Amino acid sequence: MSAPPRTTTDELISTEPRTGAEVARFPIADTAAVVAAVDRAREAARWWGDLQPKARRSWLLRFRGEIARRSEELARVIAAETGKPHDDALLEVMLAVVHLDWAAKNAEKVLGRRKVGTGMMGANLTATVEHRPFGVIGVIGPWNYPVYTPMGSISYALAAGNAIVFKPSELTPAVGQFLAEAWAAACPAQPVLQVVHGRGDTGAALCRSGVDKLAFTGSARTARIVMAACAETLTPVTIEGGGKDAMIVDSDADVDAAVKAAAFGAYGNGGQTCAGVERVYVVADRYDEFVDKLAAASRAIHGGENDGADYGPATMPAQLRIIASHIDDALHRGGRALVGGPESVGERTVQPVLLVDVPDDSTAVTEETFGPTVVVTRVKDVDEAIDKANDSTYGLSAAIMTKDLTRGRELARRLRTGAVAVNSFLSFASVPALPFGGIGDSGFGRIHGADGLREFSRPQSVAAQKFALPMDLLSFTRTQRDMNSVRMMLKHLYGR
Repeated sequence: MSAPPRTTTDELISTEPRTGAEVARFPIADTAAVVAAVDRAREAARWWGDLQPKARRSWLLRFRGEIARRSEELARVIAAETGKPHDDALLEVMLAVVHLDWAAKNAEKVLGRRKVGTGMMGANLTATVEHRPFGVIGVIGPWNYPVYTPMGSISYALAAGNAIVFKPSELTPAVGQFLAEAWAAACPAQPVLQVVHGRGDTGAALCRSGVDKLAFTGSARTARIVMAACAETLTPVTIEGGGKDAMIVDSDADVDAAVKAAAFGAYGNGGQTCAGVERVYVVADRYDEFVDKLAAASRAIHGGENDGADYGPATMPAQLRIIASHIDDALHRGGRALVGGPESVGERTVQPVLLVDVPDDSTAVTEETFGPTVVVTRVKDVDEAIDKANDSTYGLSAAIMTKDLTRGRELARRLRTGAVAVNSFLSFASVPALPFGGIGDSGFGRIHGADGLREFSRPQSVAAQKFALPMDLLSFTRTQRDMNSVRMMLKHLYGR
């Protein structure tokens, strides 16, 4: 089994999941170092926030260009620290660049000052709303998509005019360092994007450092710890706490397309995807066909440490025990493994596991597995499928397979999730204008799209008086006649 990241008193050392070889080492930021980074960010935020939107856009597009030009290099760093295939890492970089581009080009339109109606009582006013930067945003990122996921916060927070202090996962510090250095190369004027390295203590220090908002991605359990730390100073948070996402296969679905989507959703990135497919509910009349075809597809997919594998080893060795425990629980509770089983959990890599007949209260159904396993369940109709999909503490995303797109959209509205893909898997992640985030144990707040830009800004309302009204109701000089007019308006305008 590959070793977890090693730490010395002063250094964090990341290792390759494939071999255990050292990738990089960085100084661990203690509380004083984190506070110093936030202080530097505070000064940089004043410069960055005061820039005209077109100037920020220009710097952001330089940052985009720096990442795009060095995308192969960044993909190699991602692959080294996560163990994922190089091509998967490159696609992750591409997604991050697409979102950075959208945020840079749309921030002014979404966040700029706009007029709003004033209504009858504000007839003498001109009213505007503008979204202003918070100041300094702390970002705590995950290891499974160490560029795409944290950049969902970083890109939109930067575009909204904030400076960033980023703590990457202790498993992928070199990726975080690359991003900070790419920013410094593109925009050497100010440390608008900084990185601090460490484990839980460093993250806790960032929560308590005085940042104006914190964005966290990780487990629901750790999210609660982060929220408690931020609550000490009433620091607002955005949380993405994982998922136990479901796919629904309706009677009219293209089964071959459903199998293709389910296989990649379940096994892609070794199952280490917060919005991956961990549960599939198939309407009874298509169940046998779907299961047979998914079993065949599953047997053709192989994880491993070699470059030709479909996915790589588990990035976090401790996850292997969780994956094994979920498989064991499913089988001990009467479930069957049509592909794989306990033996699929190797020293570093887990091979695909397809489970059926698993009770709804098994941990394989209720808890996030984060491995290349999937539970397929027969349901009598799509209504039962929706009920079972919604019967979860999580609510991140889901997928619906049906040839009727109108029906697919209507079914999507019944799902208790933040995002839904119809006839695809995770397609919403590639559309920068769509917000992403969940409910329940999957967290709250949104990244991406206009909602993501607003997430990292504060609305400021301004009402400016153009002229004085004959009735000055908000003063001690108002008269009984004025109040009689108010009573008349209440009755005749709003009492009907």
